[in-house]
Amino acid sequence: MKPVHPFKRWFKHAWSHPRHVKALFPQHSLKQIELTIAQSERHHAGEIRVAIESGLPTYAILRGLTPRQRAIHLFGHFNIWDTEHNNGVLIYLLLADHDVEIVADRGIHRHVGDAGWQQICQQMEGMFRSEQFEAGVVYGIQAIGEQLARCFPPEAVPRNELSNRVLIL
Repeated sequence: MKPVHPFKRWFKHAWSHPRHVKALFPQHSLKQIELTIAQSERHHAGEIRVAIESGLPTYAILRGLTPRQRAIHLFGHFNIWDTEHNNGVLIYLLLADHDVEIVADRGIHRHVGDAGWQQICQQMEGMFRSEQFEAGVVYGIQAIGEQLARCFPPEAVPRNELSNRVLIL
């Protein structure tokens, strides 16, 4: 994320509203994203969650909370770290900052690394700039799913440790 003057950032977040999430991700898009997660998880033993947030509260802006810090907080808050094989992955979108963050548990992160996650984020951000919001998230899920399938093949008895529902914050 490029440095932005704190007042400009506060203004963007103050005017950001959850209805912006619904405008960019209508119900049919959310259902498609959830279906894509479910389809992806049939091919690996990992877990993928998606969280979309319109903007941060004023106190977070004043503290200088970055999208990365918020994503890490949500990763812990929603127990994405608490999977059997330490292979949970969070895709976090912060609309007001036009930012995508991927936070991965240590089991999968050691195989993909920061550069691998950053490449997926950049591709998603490019799709978002072209107003391909649903397609951008679907791409991210599929790309992460490929990494998880390479490192964590599906188990004989599949399990769904985390909900596939998109978190709208």
